[in-house]
Amino acid sequence: MNVIIPLAGFGTRLRPLTFSKPKPLINVAGKPLLGHILDSLVNEQLEEVVFIVGYLGEQIAQYVKSAYPTLKAHYVEQKELNGQAPAILLARELVQGPTIIVFVDTLADAKLGVLSTEKADGVIYVKEVEDPRRFGVIKLDEQGFITGFIEKPSDMSNRQAVIGMYYVKDIQALMSACAELIQRDIKTKNEYFLADAFNLMIEHGAKLRPESVDVWMDCGKPDTVLATNRYLLEHGQDNSAQWVNNGSVMIIPPVNIGANAKIERSVIGPHATIGEGCQIMSSIVSDSVVDAGAYVAGHVLTNSLIGRDAVLVGRTRRFNVGDSSVVESDAD
Repeated sequence: MNVIIPLAGFGTRLRPLTFSKPKPLINVAGKPLLGHILDSLVNEQLEEVVFIVGYLGEQIAQYVKSAYPTLKAHYVEQKELNGQAPAILLARELVQGPTIIVFVDTLADAKLGVLSTEKADGVIYVKEVEDPRRFGVIKLDEQGFITGFIEKPSDMSNRQAVIGMYYVKDIQALMSACAELIQRDIKTKNEYFLADAFNLMIEHGAKLRPESVDVWMDCGKPDTVLATNRYLLEHGQDNSAQWVNNGSVMIIPPVNIGANAKIERSVIGPHATIGEGCQIMSSIVSDSVVDAGAYVAGHVLTNSLIGRDAVLVGRTRRFNVGDSSVVESDAD
């Protein structure tokens, strides 16, 4: 099995955190988002993994080489951010045969083990949503095969939203569709969308079927990052058992606290992620992510994202603070 992971975007909805760190490396429940995605794939007998990188792409390569040293990885830069289809096409010379495509802000409970016996030409992972007008959706025929993709439909008739994870039995068929899409200049909102390439595959006779997931977590915005952090802490990423409450520190699970973190006179949790080497003094931290090396003193934090090596000293506030920032508040 091959994997293509497009992650060349700027992550503008997560600034200021993404000014100095690519979105895939944002800490969620104790490890980078990209780490959670790779963990879900490493047992699938991977042959090649192609990362389509862009802004700060060297950090992606450094992380993968350090955390997954045996992974056979390739890195291709997408210099022009003109859509998903051109990003996939950059991997054309690197992969053959069955391939999974997963976008980096997507975490889902997709069942991948059954793909080795898949009969269809492709599988599109979807989740039923209440309001499909914010998503891309699929249309089905009477046999359950996909007849088309619609980006942000105007009505509520199709509720199966595409989550950003795909399987194709022959990746070169999709590559040809991506190339045809660009040659014919078929754009949606001035970009070449992968959904339009799949529409071309269907026009040429490909049989694509949907596969529903029960859990779909999007990590594109601060509130969804925090929601994903909560879910992961509740489903296997809680390490509170390694920490002992004492007279000055109270740990309220679920939490994930990194190595060498120093916590004094504080309450941590629930749903708090504290990165390695952090110092938390005289503070309450819940429903927040505090990245590695940050220093927090005299604060009550909730619904907050705190970047690497940031310093917060002062009174109660709500923050979305980028890496290496310094925030200080004097008493009135």
